[in-house]
Amino acid sequence: MGDKDARFWDRAARKYAASPIGDEAGFERTLARTRALIPGARAVELGCGTGTAALRLADAAGSYLATDISGGMIAIAQEKLEDARRTGFNGQLSFRQATAGILADEGARYDAVLGFNYLHLAGDLAAVLGHIRSLLVPGGLFISKTPCVGDMNPLVRLAIPLMRLVGKAPGVTTFSAASLAEAISAAGFEILENERHGSKKRDLRPFIAARAL
Repeated sequence: MGDKDARFWDRAARKYAASPIGDEAGFERTLARTRALIPGARAVELGCGTGTAALRLADAAGSYLATDISGGMIAIAQEKLEDARRTGFNGQLSFRQATAGILADEGARYDAVLGFNYLHLAGDLAAVLGHIRSLLVPGGLFISKTPCVGDMNPLVRLAIPLMRLVGKAPGVTTFSAASLAEAISAAGFEILENERHGSKKRDLRPFIAARAL
């Protein structure tokens, strides 16, 4: 994930912010389960987009830093936070443009790292999981919900590189749900939960909670 992806998301930010959530019931289930896992935690979210999940989760954590590679996304998230504060929001939430690698290099440690619709967009999976592991205190939680392109229709997998060539898609890493679980375990985690929260006929986004060993 690099400058090209940042520019893609900068261009897409306003349209992304205006898009409805595709599976509201599945999203609500993910939020509820995540809130139950992070009470009082020092939490960081990677790939937060325009802050929709962060604004719903921050009051459950002790502190919540939400990050994204796109400055355009973070600007919209900050606008939403300022609006929320005017109507009584009091969660310990801040937004920042950053990547997992940048945070890992800074040496910060968290009780929980969250990544929703993130891992398939973050570049080399093993490297990103390594950064995430280094961000966690021993026993800390990595909580994710991830589209698994490897389980999708092959035509989708063929279309993504072509769309990227013409600037219509970001970089996407292809993996299956099974290989994702294997990669998380190999990165030094114990998987505690591997669930499907989608309310539609087929759910290709496993919700995984894993503890850093």
